[in-house]
Amino acid sequence: MDITEYNREAWDREVKAGNPWTRPVESQVTEAARRGDWRILLTPVKPVPRDWFGVLKGQKVLCLASGGGQQGPVLAAAGARVAVLDNSPAQLAQDRLVALRDGLDIQLELGRMDDLSRFPASTFDLIIHPVSNLFVPNIRPVWREAFRTPRHRGSLLSGFANPVNYLFDPEEVDRGTFVVRHALPYSDLTSLSREALGEYVKKGAPLEFGHSLDDQIGGQLEAGFAIMGFYEDRWPGHALDKYVPMFMATRAVKP
Repeated sequence: MDITEYNREAWDREVKAGNPWTRPVESQVTEAARRGDWRILLTPVKPVPRDWFGVLKGQKVLCLASGGGQQGPVLAAAGARVAVLDNSPAQLAQDRLVALRDGLDIQLELGRMDDLSRFPASTFDLIIHPVSNLFVPNIRPVWREAFRTPRHRGSLLSGFANPVNYLFDPEEVDRGTFVVRHALPYSDLTSLSREALGEYVKKGAPLEFGHSLDDQIGGQLEAGFAIMGFYEDRWPGHALDKYVPMFMATRAVKP
């Protein structure tokens, strides 16, 4: 299976279905951002601390695997020079919609999060990477490319899933029962039975991969980053949320 192509088509379907991460911001949001009143999310609920951005105006920013018309338009309206790279043409179309509607200059790039070869080294001041690396099987190349492309002292702000999300049988979780089913790290391709995977693919849902913290945090360190900030976030409405934060975010700096 070509995972890149499959997940591209799956996320195009998610746009049609109205997945919350595909809904573009309203004009009021970009208008407020132009006035200096803005925030973005890397994870479901908690806004990224403003001091993680430094002075945003004029910064060259890459929104990595961050289509959907959310982070990129807000940062562009706040004065950043923004490029958005995403694997889904429909997700990029949401950014184009906001840019045309609100008069924003946003560079749109169709591509994989683990291949930034179109960008020279030391191109960006800031990389924004919301929860999305769960849709690729190997994230260490993502971190290596994310380290190559920022300038000296540039930052990478990333959101990612707590791997405990994938530990339990999801059908039992929906019933409020926590039955350990899967070893970690998790992969839809290898952790599910052939029958279960077949049903999953038949539904057309994006394939997911539950990466270890060694790959998530250790991978950033191995790439060369220094981790300078961290927070956890919840997923309201999910059964696990009452027991454990289900998402995390890091601020990593290129020394």
